[in-house]
Amino acid sequence: MKKGKVWLVGAGPGDPGLLTLRGREVLEHADVVVYDALVSRQILGMIPEGAKEIFAGKRSGHHFLKQEETNRILLDEAMEGKRVVRLKGGDPFLFGRGGEELELLIANEIPIEIVPGITSAFAVPAYQGIPVTHREYCSSVHIITGHKKKNQTYDIDFSALVKTKGTLVFLMGIAALPDICQGLLSEGMNPETPAAVLAKGTTARQERISATLGTLAECGRKRNIPTPAVIVVGDVCSMSEKFSWYEKRPLSGTRVMITRPRRQSSRLAEMLRQEGAEVYEVPTITLNSKMSEAESEDAISALVNGKYDWLVFTSPSGVMIFMDEFLKMHDIRVLAGVKIAVIGRGSERELMKYGIRADFIPSVYDGCTLGIELAQILPKNCRVLIPRAQIGNRELVDELLKKDGIKVIDLPIYETKYETRKAVYEGIFTEDGGIDYVMFTSASTVHGFVQAFKEVDLKTIRAICIGQQTCKAAGEYGMLTSTADSATLDAMVECLKGKVSKKEEI
Repeated sequence: MKKGKVWLVGAGPGDPGLLTLRGREVLEHADVVVYDALVSRQILGMIPEGAKEIFAGKRSGHHFLKQEETNRILLDEAMEGKRVVRLKGGDPFLFGRGGEELELLIANEIPIEIVPGITSAFAVPAYQGIPVTHREYCSSVHIITGHKKKNQTYDIDFSALVKTKGTLVFLMGIAALPDICQGLLSEGMNPETPAAVLAKGTTARQERISATLGTLAECGRKRNIPTPAVIVVGDVCSMSEKFSWYEKRPLSGTRVMITRPRRQSSRLAEMLRQEGAEVYEVPTITLNSKMSEAESEDAISALVNGKYDWLVFTSPSGVMIFMDEFLKMHDIRVLAGVKIAVIGRGSERELMKYGIRADFIPSVYDGCTLGIELAQILPKNCRVLIPRAQIGNRELVDELLKKDGIKVIDLPIYETKYETRKAVYEGIFTEDGGIDYVMFTSASTVHGFVQAFKEVDLKTIRAICIGQQTCKAAGEYGMLTSTADSATLDAMVECLKGKVSKKEEI
């Protein structure tokens, strides 16, 4: 059997936006992913369906795999011809034992590739407004591991560190914070030197404790610092207030879950991240084409042969699935004689991807309004094809049929299935303060969410809903609901921003 390959990938400090393009590309094609505890849930959510996931870190109730066991897993999986990604927080070569994990692979002639990651030593201070170097303050930065074995003293030359007059960044050193501060003070560092502890950096729950070297240990003790955390000592820490930026964005500090189908979530996620939210893309439904090859050919042939005057789409999913099937058989130009209506801007935007402009959009983006307003402009004896979900709202069809002579074919082209929650999201509503808001773009995503997170108290869920039907579904489960002013993603984001800015419950 042909040998596989191992990619050693740095996942960065937490924010999924800091995963490199190469890292994401490799991850999305993995057969096996061996990951550590510091890899964020959002990045783990990028692991492709069907890939084997192996946890090699430490969490509550679990133990470390011995380093030799991790090394052997990488080798064994690669020997089976698989694409193996070893996913490590930060950069794998900075206190990450990356070199140790490669040695056994090299000895067995396994192809490897190294994808560096952004280290928390630089990214975490940057997210707190601390430049690790600045010409007016220092000309060097030094990264030191703060970890030491139990009952052993530090093997650190504190005297040499003090003499550098540079910025000192300690990783994995919270348990030994008093020893670190004392070591620097005992070698003559000024106790008034600005210092900081930065916890859970680059995430919505990041914290900063600003103090001096002389007071930092006591401040840290009083605050009960969560981990992971970075210790920074140096004059550059005094600039954190001046350069702070992360918490100034409208949705900074807000954790949001998106429940849209996988292929549709990226735009909403990007809009939320632009406003500073920490976004978890957790699809609660999947869409599967329901049309058989024969049904597809019959429906599309009828449309091409002029048996329908109007084509009506009620969702971006309907546009995507129908048009993909259509283009397997015909050129887009054969639709020139067909009028097309869409329910809202999302469907219109999806249609534009195929080079087609919608002929009609209702004033309110729901099925009832679409039916009422479209019926007003349809001529007698008009023939309408509605390709949509297997279980579609009847209001659209009922309103169209109120007009004499209208013939409507309600064609089910896809079915909605609830997606099983991945183990990576276990406990997401209880850790780090949980999720602040869940965004629902359809009633089906609400039902899928309830199926996926059965242990969650639904009365505590703050739901941002795209429209009244979605809001009604969430309300029936007892969720705290709020509805966007219009059925658009932009309106949903604005609704969320309004709630966050007022710091109010829904």
